[in-house]
Amino acid sequence: MDARRNNARADLEEKIAELGPWFHNMEIDGIKTAPDHFLGDYPAFKWAKFKQVLPDDLQGRSVLDIGCNAGFYSLEMKRRNAGRVLGIDSDPHYLRQARFAAEYSDLEIEFREMSVYDVAKLGEIFDLVIFMGVLYHLRHPLLALDLIHDHVVGDLMLFQCLQRGSERIPDLAGDYDFSEEEIFDRPDYPKLFFVEERYASDPTNWFFPNKAATEAMLRSSGFVIEANPEPEVYLCRRGERHYAADPPPIPR
Repeated sequence: MDARRNNARADLEEKIAELGPWFHNMEIDGIKTAPDHFLGDYPAFKWAKFKQVLPDDLQGRSVLDIGCNAGFYSLEMKRRNAGRVLGIDSDPHYLRQARFAAEYSDLEIEFREMSVYDVAKLGEIFDLVIFMGVLYHLRHPLLALDLIHDHVVGDLMLFQCLQRGSERIPDLAGDYDFSEEEIFDRPDYPKLFFVEERYASDPTNWFFPNKAATEAMLRSSGFVIEANPEPEVYLCRRGERHYAADPPPIPR
Protein backbone atom coordinates (compact mmCIF):
# COMPACT_ATOMS: atom_id res chain seq x y z
CA MET A 1 0.00 0.00 0.00
CA ASP A 2 2.80 2.45 0.92
CA ALA A 3 4.64 1.60 -2.28
CA ARG A 4 1.56 2.31 -4.41
CA ARG A 5 0.96 5.57 -2.54
CA ASN A 6 4.59 6.60 -3.02
CA ASN A 7 4.42 5.75 -6.71
CA ALA A 8 1.21 7.75 -7.14
CA ARG A 9 2.79 10.76 -5.43
CA ALA A 10 5.89 10.46 -7.59
CA ASP A 11 3.71 10.33 -10.71
CA LEU A 12 1.82 13.45 -9.58
CA GLU A 13 5.04 15.33 -8.85
CA GLU A 14 6.34 14.37 -12.29
CA LYS A 15 3.15 15.56 -14.00
CA ILE A 16 3.22 18.89 -12.15
CA ALA A 17 6.86 19.35 -13.14
CA GLU A 18 6.04 18.52 -16.78
CA LEU A 19 3.37 21.21 -16.80
CA GLY A 20 5.73 23.83 -15.37
CA PRO A 21 6.74 26.52 -15.01
CA TRP A 22 3.73 27.62 -12.95
CA PHE A 23 2.90 31.22 -12.07
CA HIS A 24 0.10 30.24 -9.71
CA ASN A 25 1.40 28.41 -6.67
CA MET A 26 -1.41 25.91 -6.17
CA GLU A 27 -1.55 22.98 -3.80
CA ILE A 28 -2.55 19.76 -5.57
CA ASP A 29 -2.87 16.84 -3.19
CA GLY A 30 -0.34 18.46 -0.88
CA ILE A 31 2.16 19.27 -3.64
CA LYS A 32 2.98 22.94 -4.33
CA THR A 33 3.16 23.86 -8.00
CA ALA A 34 5.47 26.89 -7.50
CA PRO A 35 6.97 26.58 -4.01
CA ASP A 36 9.82 28.98 -4.86
CA HIS A 37 7.61 31.73 -6.32
CA PHE A 38 9.31 35.13 -6.08
CA LEU A 39 6.14 36.60 -4.55
CA GLY A 40 5.74 33.81 -2.01
CA ASP A 41 2.52 31.81 -1.78
CA TYR A 42 0.93 33.60 -4.72
CA PRO A 43 -1.95 34.19 -5.28
CA ALA A 44 -3.21 32.55 -2.08
CA PHE A 45 -1.68 35.18 0.21
CA LYS A 46 -3.39 37.99 -1.73
CA TRP A 47 -6.70 36.11 -1.91
CA ALA A 48 -6.67 35.82 1.88
CA LYS A 49 -6.74 39.63 2.14
CA PHE A 50 -9.88 40.25 0.08
CA LYS A 51 -11.84 36.99 -0.20
CA GLN A 52 -14.37 38.31 2.33
CA VAL A 53 -15.84 40.73 -0.24
CA LEU A 54 -17.43 37.81 -2.08
CA PRO A 55 -20.17 35.60 -0.61
CA ASP A 56 -18.98 32.33 0.92
CA ASP A 57 -21.79 30.67 -1.02
CA LEU A 58 -22.18 31.87 -4.61
CA GLN A 59 -25.40 29.85 -4.87
CA GLY A 60 -25.04 28.67 -8.43
CA ARG A 61 -24.10 32.04 -9.88
CA SER A 62 -22.17 32.13 -13.16
CA VAL A 63 -18.53 33.25 -13.17
CA LEU A 64 -16.16 34.30 -15.95
CA ASP A 65 -12.45 34.34 -15.06
CA ILE A 66 -10.58 36.46 -17.62
CA GLY A 67 -6.86 35.76 -17.80
CA CYS A 68 -7.39 32.73 -15.58
CA ASN A 69 -3.77 31.53 -15.73
CA ALA A 70 -3.62 28.15 -13.93
CA GLY A 71 -7.14 28.59 -12.63
CA PHE A 72 -6.63 29.51 -8.97
CA TYR A 73 -9.63 31.85 -8.84
CA SER A 74 -11.78 29.62 -11.05
CA LEU A 75 -11.26 26.75 -8.61
CA GLU A 76 -11.98 28.98 -5.62
CA MET A 77 -15.26 30.15 -7.16
CA LYS A 78 -16.34 26.57 -7.84
CA ARG A 79 -15.50 25.66 -4.24
CA ARG A 80 -17.87 28.48 -3.23
CA ASN A 81 -20.74 26.72 -4.97
CA ALA A 82 -20.66 28.76 -8.19
CA GLY A 83 -22.68 27.30 -11.04
CA ARG A 84 -21.14 27.71 -14.48
CA VAL A 85 -17.49 28.73 -14.26
CA LEU A 86 -15.60 29.60 -17.42
CA GLY A 87 -11.92 30.51 -17.42
CA ILE A 88 -10.31 32.09 -20.47
CA ASP A 89 -6.68 32.83 -21.23
CA SER A 90 -4.67 33.57 -24.36
CA ASP A 91 -1.82 31.27 -23.27
CA PRO A 92 -2.34 27.53 -23.94
CA HIS A 93 0.44 26.68 -21.47
CA TYR A 94 -1.57 28.10 -18.57
CA LEU A 95 -4.77 26.49 -19.81
CA ARG A 96 -3.15 23.05 -19.72
CA GLN A 97 -2.28 23.69 -16.09
CA ALA A 98 -5.79 24.93 -15.30
CA ARG A 99 -7.48 21.91 -16.88
CA PHE A 100 -5.20 19.55 -15.00
CA ALA A 101 -5.79 21.31 -11.65
CA ALA A 102 -9.56 21.31 -12.13
CA GLU A 103 -9.73 17.68 -13.22
CA TYR A 104 -7.51 16.50 -10.39
CA SER A 105 -9.67 18.47 -7.92
CA ASP A 106 -12.81 16.94 -9.46
CA LEU A 107 -14.27 20.38 -10.21
CA GLU A 108 -16.36 20.98 -13.33
CA ILE A 109 -14.87 24.09 -14.93
CA GLU A 110 -14.63 24.99 -18.60
CA PHE A 111 -11.48 26.60 -19.98
CA ARG A 112 -11.07 28.23 -23.38
CA GLU A 113 -8.19 29.82 -25.24
CA MET A 114 -9.46 33.34 -25.87
CA SER A 115 -8.34 36.96 -25.74
CA VAL A 116 -10.09 39.51 -23.56
CA TYR A 117 -10.76 41.46 -26.76
CA ASP A 118 -12.97 38.59 -27.97
CA VAL A 119 -15.31 38.34 -24.96
CA ALA A 120 -18.28 39.60 -27.02
CA LYS A 121 -18.10 36.34 -28.97
CA LEU A 122 -19.10 34.44 -25.85
CA GLY A 123 -22.63 35.76 -26.17
CA GLU A 124 -23.16 35.32 -22.42
CA ILE A 125 -23.71 37.52 -19.41
CA PHE A 126 -22.08 36.41 -16.15
CA ASP A 127 -23.12 37.26 -12.61
CA LEU A 128 -19.46 37.73 -11.61
CA VAL A 129 -16.46 38.52 -13.78
CA ILE A 130 -12.96 38.10 -12.37
CA PHE A 131 -10.41 40.35 -14.08
CA MET A 132 -7.29 40.04 -11.97
CA GLY A 133 -3.73 40.91 -12.96
CA VAL A 134 -4.45 41.41 -16.67
CA LEU A 135 -4.97 45.09 -17.44
CA TYR A 136 -1.32 46.15 -17.29
CA HIS A 137 -0.42 43.40 -19.79
CA LEU A 138 -2.73 44.90 -22.44
CA ARG A 139 -1.90 47.31 -25.25
CA HIS A 140 -5.48 48.59 -25.18
CA PRO A 141 -6.62 48.64 -21.56
CA LEU A 142 -9.67 50.92 -21.87
CA LEU A 143 -10.96 48.91 -24.82
CA ALA A 144 -10.77 45.78 -22.69
CA LEU A 145 -12.70 47.40 -19.83
CA ASP A 146 -15.34 48.72 -22.23
CA LEU A 147 -15.81 45.29 -23.84
CA ILE A 148 -16.12 43.60 -20.46
CA HIS A 149 -18.65 46.17 -19.27
CA ASP A 150 -20.73 46.03 -22.44
CA HIS A 151 -20.74 42.30 -23.16
CA VAL A 152 -20.12 40.01 -20.17
CA VAL A 153 -20.68 41.67 -16.77
CA GLY A 154 -24.19 41.22 -15.45
CA ASP A 155 -23.59 42.40 -11.91
CA LEU A 156 -20.14 42.31 -10.28
CA MET A 157 -16.50 42.45 -11.34
CA LEU A 158 -13.57 41.55 -9.10
CA PHE A 159 -10.63 43.56 -10.46
CA GLN A 160 -6.93 43.89 -9.75
CA CYS A 161 -4.16 45.82 -11.48
CA LEU A 162 -0.54 46.38 -10.55
CA GLN A 163 -0.11 50.03 -9.56
CA ARG A 164 2.87 52.32 -9.41
CA GLY A 165 3.24 55.97 -8.43
CA SER A 166 1.15 57.96 -5.98
CA GLU A 167 -1.53 56.20 -3.94
CA ARG A 168 -3.36 59.47 -3.20
CA ILE A 169 -6.75 60.29 -4.70
CA PRO A 170 -6.73 63.96 -5.83
CA ASP A 171 -9.54 66.46 -5.49
CA LEU A 172 -10.00 67.48 -9.14
CA ALA A 173 -12.36 69.76 -10.98
CA GLY A 174 -14.55 68.30 -13.71
CA ASP A 175 -12.91 70.49 -16.36
CA TYR A 176 -9.81 72.66 -16.86
CA ASP A 177 -8.96 75.45 -19.27
CA PHE A 178 -6.66 74.64 -22.20
CA SER A 179 -3.98 76.88 -20.66
CA GLU A 180 -3.82 74.77 -17.48
CA GLU A 181 -0.62 72.72 -17.49
CA GLU A 182 0.57 72.49 -13.90
CA ILE A 183 -2.19 70.09 -12.88
CA PHE A 184 -0.48 67.37 -14.91
CA ASP A 185 2.70 67.72 -12.86
CA ARG A 186 0.93 66.61 -9.70
CA PRO A 187 2.02 63.09 -8.67
CA ASP A 188 -1.55 62.22 -7.74
CA TYR A 189 -3.08 63.28 -11.07
CA PRO A 190 -4.41 60.12 -12.83
CA LYS A 191 -1.45 58.73 -14.77
CA LEU A 192 -0.56 55.68 -16.83
CA PHE A 193 3.14 54.88 -16.87
CA PHE A 194 4.10 53.40 -20.24
CA VAL A 195 6.73 50.65 -20.45
CA GLU A 196 8.37 50.65 -23.88
CA GLU A 197 10.76 47.76 -23.30
CA ARG A 198 10.43 45.58 -20.18
CA TYR A 199 9.59 45.74 -16.51
CA ALA A 200 10.56 42.84 -14.23
CA SER A 201 11.99 41.16 -17.37
CA ASP A 202 8.45 40.88 -18.79
CA PRO A 203 7.85 42.31 -22.30
CA THR A 204 4.06 42.12 -21.80
CA ASN A 205 4.06 44.77 -19.05
CA TRP A 206 2.75 47.81 -20.94
CA PHE A 207 0.94 50.23 -18.61
CA PHE A 208 1.01 50.83 -14.86
CA PRO A 209 -1.64 53.20 -13.51
CA ASN A 210 -1.36 55.07 -10.26
CA LYS A 211 -4.28 54.60 -7.88
CA ALA A 212 -6.18 57.63 -9.16
CA ALA A 213 -5.91 56.40 -12.75
CA THR A 214 -7.09 52.90 -11.83
CA GLU A 215 -10.24 54.25 -10.22
CA ALA A 216 -10.83 56.81 -12.98
CA MET A 217 -10.54 54.17 -15.69
CA LEU A 218 -13.01 51.90 -13.92
CA ARG A 219 -15.51 54.75 -13.57
CA SER A 220 -15.06 55.88 -17.17
CA SER A 221 -15.91 52.38 -18.40
CA GLY A 222 -19.12 52.36 -16.39
CA PHE A 223 -18.14 50.54 -13.21
CA VAL A 224 -19.15 51.64 -9.74
CA ILE A 225 -16.52 50.87 -7.11
CA GLU A 226 -18.18 49.07 -4.23
CA ALA A 227 -15.12 48.11 -2.19
CA ASN A 228 -11.33 48.44 -2.18
CA PRO A 229 -10.39 45.71 0.31
CA GLU A 230 -6.72 45.52 -0.69
CA PRO A 231 -4.61 48.32 -2.25
CA GLU A 232 -4.83 47.02 -5.83
CA VAL A 233 -8.11 45.09 -5.62
CA TYR A 234 -11.60 46.43 -6.31
CA LEU A 235 -15.06 44.97 -6.19
CA CYS A 236 -17.09 46.81 -8.81
CA ARG A 237 -20.73 46.81 -9.80
CA ARG A 238 -21.85 47.37 -13.36
CA GLY A 239 -23.28 50.85 -13.80
CA GLU A 240 -23.96 53.18 -16.70
CA ARG A 241 -21.13 54.49 -18.81
CA HIS A 242 -20.91 58.27 -19.13
CA TYR A 243 -19.43 60.06 -22.09
CA ALA A 244 -17.66 63.37 -22.62
CA ALA A 245 -20.94 65.23 -23.00
CA ASP A 246 -22.14 63.84 -19.70
CA PRO A 247 -19.10 63.26 -17.46
CA PRO A 248 -19.48 61.15 -14.33
CA PRO A 249 -19.37 62.90 -10.98
CA ILE A 250 -15.98 62.73 -9.29
CA PRO A 251 -16.23 61.18 -5.82
CA ARG A 252 -15.37 63.65 -3.07
